[in-house]
Amino acid sequence: MQHFDVVIVGGGMAGATAALAIKKTSPNLQVAVIEAFAPKSQAHPSFDDRSIALADQSVQYLKQFNLFNADWPFAEAIKQVHVSDRGHFGKTSLHHQDYKTNALGYVVEVNPFGAYLHQQLAKTDIQLYCPATINELKQTQDSVELTLNDETQVSGRLLVVADGAQSPTRKQLNIGFDSLAYEQGALIANIEVEGGHSGQAFERFTEHGPMALLPMTQNRYSLVWCMPNVQLEHYKMLEPDAFIAELQAAFGYRAGVFKQVGMRAQYPLVLGRVEQLVHHRSVLIGNAAHAIHPIAGQGFNLGLRDIQALVELIASKQHALGEHAFTQAYNRARAQDIKTVMTLTDALVRLFSNSSRLMALGRSCGLLAMSLSENLKAPLAKQLMGHVIKGKS
Repeated sequence: MQHFDVVIVGGGMAGATAALAIKKTSPNLQVAVIEAFAPKSQAHPSFDDRSIALADQSVQYLKQFNLFNADWPFAEAIKQVHVSDRGHFGKTSLHHQDYKTNALGYVVEVNPFGAYLHQQLAKTDIQLYCPATINELKQTQDSVELTLNDETQVSGRLLVVADGAQSPTRKQLNIGFDSLAYEQGALIANIEVEGGHSGQAFERFTEHGPMALLPMTQNRYSLVWCMPNVQLEHYKMLEPDAFIAELQAAFGYRAGVFKQVGMRAQYPLVLGRVEQLVHHRSVLIGNAAHAIHPIAGQGFNLGLRDIQALVELIASKQHALGEHAFTQAYNRARAQDIKTVMTLTDALVRLFSNSSRLMALGRSCGLLAMSLSENLKAPLAKQLMGHVIKGKS
């Protein structure tokens, strides 16, 4: 049996970031990461790399651990966000200068970012088991004991569950996941735009669902197009030129002339959270703990705040690592923020997916009011930049 203080299941973005942050702030702790899939060797961006949006607060947090660099060839600044409601007069925009920051956030490509995180893991004494899966999980009074698929036995005083939305470890702990499926799915692809994008991001609400364009390097946008499930397959299977024409017609020319589309993928949209964030000597973070609609780009940012709360709790030594008081403190620290983001995100989906003329008028008036009043615009800016309500520990 190999003993550790913290064992993290999942070496993706959430798990790797958590491991590095814990090791940096609590260097005397012995940390292990168990990851099912070997990282992709490709460290350079490609046209089809998927992206995540990092809020400004997330960027500042990652910088503390040398886990973000604005000069990366796979990171692009969001200088401005333009929000509009298709077919109606309301619109508003947010500019980074108005909030005295270099950017409202950044768009980072997942593959090279993940490769960078694993390069940083290799520079530490963090024990990485990869590729490896858990065959058996046993909770004792003082630890969680794991038997891996190669019969290696590992134990930890604290188990951090970070193995994604379909988390096998969550199921092994018999923790339920309450979810509500939207009647929408998301189609994602990278789009080349003629003449560049100047760091502008767009959120456009249509009668079928929201569309987002996030600026990427090399004159590309990351497209997230939400639509009824019955339409997804049609748009995914269109010939590239036909898809570009349909996208241009749906979005208009505010973002420029679309020239090329990369590989298209689709995934279902759900709102969900675990029945409990903690278990005996175990805590859940990231997508293993919650799922939200991509309408506000808050998914990974919410997971980073899970990590921040956990890292700070460990470093404080206020409670013995992994004991009941520790896990309950983590639960208190995260419950309100998660609930708030889920509620706001769901409200946005329902508000802007409603085709009622009265609702459309209300949306237009609201967007127009925000464009005229900085006080009304401030909550939207805070949400996008990652400044949201936090619970107390």
